[in-house]
Amino acid sequence: MPLGLYVSVPFCRSKCTYCNFASGVNSQSIFDRYIDRLCCDLQSADHFASGIGGTFDRTIDSIYFGGGTPTILEISQFERLFVTISQNFQVAADAEITIECAPGTLDDSRLDVLQRCGVNRISLGVQSFVDREAASVARLHNRTTVLDDIRRLRAAGISNINVDLIAGLPHQTSASWEFSVSETLATQVPHVSVYMLEVDADSRLGRELIAGGTKYHAHFVPDDDLIADLYEMACDRLVAADILQYEISNFVRPGFKSRQNLKYWTRQPYLGFGVDAHSMLLSASAPAEAVRFSAPDSLDQYLAGRDARITPVSRASALEESFFLGLRLNQGVDLVEIESQYGSDDVRRFSQVIAHFTHAGLLSRESNVLRLTRRGRLLSNEVFQGFISGSNESQAAEVAL
Repeated sequence: MPLGLYVSVPFCRSKCTYCNFASGVNSQSIFDRYIDRLCCDLQSADHFASGIGGTFDRTIDSIYFGGGTPTILEISQFERLFVTISQNFQVAADAEITIECAPGTLDDSRLDVLQRCGVNRISLGVQSFVDREAASVARLHNRTTVLDDIRRLRAAGISNINVDLIAGLPHQTSASWEFSVSETLATQVPHVSVYMLEVDADSRLGRELIAGGTKYHAHFVPDDDLIADLYEMACDRLVAADILQYEISNFVRPGFKSRQNLKYWTRQPYLGFGVDAHSMLLSASAPAEAVRFSAPDSLDQYLAGRDARITPVSRASALEESFFLGLRLNQGVDLVEIESQYGSDDVRRFSQVIAHFTHAGLLSRESNVLRLTRRGRLLSNEVFQGFISGSNESQAAEVAL
């Protein structure tokens, strides 16, 4: 089975107030040290995997550079990463190669090197086409910058473009959200990701909201009911424009599903490199089992060579993952297919959970296919928790991507 690669670049020009990722603003003097460590990890991946009982095909059919803002790397650093990948893996001719990009960071020289390295998909962190909303969360771009980037990407031959939007930003209203969704549709991009604002203690805005304060425009964040309405409105508008939902947060025109993300949701093998990067490989000794591991979420610890956190995935845990990851997808979970993999007795132990959420209107069952309902997508975390045994809660947090 072909492998997916994820490369974390945890550097940003500024830290968005809503961001809860392991990224930050750092001096460029540290970039070379980070690239050195990444290349070392790429070169030793085979040895590391065999040492923890994992196995993988060296053929890669998807590469994803996430962050942070990968496009702030220097051209020579990009080139070194791509050379190291090509020297240690077999990149398929039709591989999907994605780079996350903050609008305004794609100058001509970087666009040129991305083309030469085979990048064929760009994910633009737009979040909002309303300049006031973008500025309120420390985004450095405006609407004009986004539209210019999309134009320049298409002129360079890169038409596989994703636009990220966030429902729930400060100052957002139904009217302003309608504008952002309409602007997104007008660009005719083939892929759109719609997220609802996450409120937790891992972001500055989240901490301020929890504390009931007013910094970072926290008192202008829409309430939960409005955020849910905004998400549902976006779903309706996108589907009406034939940009169909295939996962809780992702919408696509035919032929443009994210190959890398599908690996996460369908439990295909992938390797992650860099700060807070996660990996999953099939077990070399038991095909139904797997091994997950993750790099430190601290830049200092990663550069110091701290060991990865390793989590074996038992057959029982793999079954749980098949449910709560598979339910993210609109195609749902085929119970007959899962029974063929794990056995009917093991699947039957979830019958009460399925019945409970079906009765609550969060799951629907058509023949042998189990899916989240429209309301279930809004309360998906509650549903997923029902498929996770208490002993596996910490692991579930790692893989609920």
